[in-house]
Amino acid sequence: MTAVGTAAETDTYVLAMPRPDSPVVLPEWISPGNTHPNSRYQDEVWSMAPLIDNPGTGLVNLHWKNCPGPLRDQVKLATWTMINGQLRPTYLQTRGVQARSRSGGTDMLATCQEWMRLARWLHERQITSLHACTDTQWRAYASERMVRVSRDTAAIIAVRLTNLWAFDQLSARSTGITRPPWETEGVDDFLPPAMTAAGGENATEPLDPLVLGPLLIWAIRFVDEFADDILAAWAERRRLIAVAAATKATPAGWAGLEEWLLPMARAGHPLPASSGKREIQVAATYIAALTGSNRGQVWRFVKQHGLAEIAASRPGPCPLRVPVTGQINGKPWREHVDFNEAAELMRNLGTAATIVLLYLTGMRPQEMQGLRSGCCPDPEPGVDGAEGQHLIHSHHYKTVTDDDGNHISAGEVRQVPWVAITPVVHAIRVLERMVPEGELLLGTAHHEFHSRHGYGGALKKSTLALRIEAFVTWVNREARAQELSDQAIPNDPHGAIGLGRFRRSLAWHIARRPGGLIALAIQYGHMRTVLDARTSSGYGARGRRGIHAILDVETALAAADTAARLRDRVAAGEKVSGPAARRALTAAAHTPRFEGRIVPRTFARKASTFLARDGIVLYDNPDAFLICAFKHDNALCEPEPGATAPRQYDCRPGCGNTVRTDTHARLLRERANELDQFAAHTPGPVSRRLRANAHRLRETAATHDSTAHPAEALT
Repeated sequence: MTAVGTAAETDTYVLAMPRPDSPVVLPEWISPGNTHPNSRYQDEVWSMAPLIDNPGTGLVNLHWKNCPGPLRDQVKLATWTMINGQLRPTYLQTRGVQARSRSGGTDMLATCQEWMRLARWLHERQITSLHACTDTQWRAYASERMVRVSRDTAAIIAVRLTNLWAFDQLSARSTGITRPPWETEGVDDFLPPAMTAAGGENATEPLDPLVLGPLLIWAIRFVDEFADDILAAWAERRRLIAVAAATKATPAGWAGLEEWLLPMARAGHPLPASSGKREIQVAATYIAALTGSNRGQVWRFVKQHGLAEIAASRPGPCPLRVPVTGQINGKPWREHVDFNEAAELMRNLGTAATIVLLYLTGMRPQEMQGLRSGCCPDPEPGVDGAEGQHLIHSHHYKTVTDDDGNHISAGEVRQVPWVAITPVVHAIRVLERMVPEGELLLGTAHHEFHSRHGYGGALKKSTLALRIEAFVTWVNREARAQELSDQAIPNDPHGAIGLGRFRRSLAWHIARRPGGLIALAIQYGHMRTVLDARTSSGYGARGRRGIHAILDVETALAAADTAARLRDRVAAGEKVSGPAARRALTAAAHTPRFEGRIVPRTFARKASTFLARDGIVLYDNPDAFLICAFKHDNALCEPEPGATAPRQYDCRPGCGNTVRTDTHARLLRERANELDQFAAHTPGPVSRRLRANAHRLRETAATHDSTAHPAEALT
């Protein structure tokens, strides 16, 4: 330790006093692979980068100019102690299981910023020492600071302020700040009342199906259909740029301009142009590469012949000489890829692959940001020659700590890999073609196509969110140009798409959309199979319950909604049929109605217990026009051992769990009428199948009519 003196012999948790040139982060807290520059204690800006190893986390700084001068040295010493010290185990024992002796770099920054806010409040009241922050000041500050935020946020603020007192006790020059009163009286009286909105991941709204459907369709289309064209165009664009940069001015280059560009202008054709920052101008790099000249010659030639005005009035394309193989609805999606759009298409390609990964794996954004090339190797064939499953080997970061309870910024390798279905594998392969071997799949240095800053780490969440919005804008513009208005992406009623909503939507659609109202229903079947198994090889297993907890919550809420609808229908006089009708009515009568959207964190365990009640949990299956009163031993869909939900995509006639109401019978007949209308406009074989399906649906409705009973007769 580069510091003055030694720690107190009687207390190993008390740190020695730092010198002005002491490092802000002591060497023992910097991981071997972290090469970010370390700040010095005397600096006005402290970099937190030596503490950050998570590629998805931004590198942040702490600015001491934001702390008032009289209190700066005191807060600075407490912050240095927090960065390099550890809270005592005796202190942590009373703080709950989530308390840590050390937190991460970004959390330390947020904690120090909270301390600075307190310091500014004290400074405004002419208080120049933390020692003078007594019980009276604590209460006054809490009454102002904690009433303007949510209850959860206020609780976090209280912990951070308490840590100022705790770390002050561990510094070599304690200020003697008073212990906050909520430490002795309890924090509840200092927090605002609970609001109606629930915090945490369960409060996140899933994406609207009308948004998610076309969004996923276009993302997969980019990955599967457009990727080869875009990557080839990008390679050609880079080649042309390199050729133009390496070519020297020669008479042959000037002659090339006279032979190619001048006749084009004199004939009245559009000239290759690009949109500059303020105006349309000649595409000098593109023209130079094609004519064997260099950029300087092009600009002199343009000036000599007055071509700038022509290009501005008649801007033309800059087609790249690469074949177009991708298609939309059986037709090429482009006549050519343009030199000027290659960078935008590359950015959209990376965004499309990101969307596929986020939605079809259920990963948290940070887990996806940590993926590297080679994370999903091709599986070895089994002993019988069958191909094995693709697995994604990755890191997770949330609440990862070492044996001493200290936060590990670099995360750790997941004990159980993710299962990758085919579109996910394709997305990973595309990203692997965009970055060098072993690099982050979303590495910033390789996904900045308009410039090359060489930034480290992965694209940040804010950048990815903006790129998703830009992707939607591009898709809607393209849908109009291709006359595909039915494939446009509408605005989501709950706001921006963001990143966190994909994981929420995965659970929502698995739980509430059997058969899939969005693209590729077969994939949901695959994921449901893996998820329901709840084994160590499970799709989302991770020591913590991860995606399973979210899925249980959504499934339980969907089941409660189904029970409520069944009660409402029988109360309105509808009859009920099916072998499980009596059991379903009993279940509906004993299932509480879910009102509102308040879903506390403790609800996940209750949801799991609720779903484990074999035989009395009701699952709506609108694609099969029935309710499934799921009893494992009766199910013809062959659920996995231990499954608490049916394979709703594989619902089979004659199952002993079937329940129908008069509403289902009406919907069966409406669907039969739709099929007859389709049959009238389709070729013979297809028409016959559609009419046969319509007849089967009407027979099912008729069976309901002949066997249905009012609720009173069944209870």
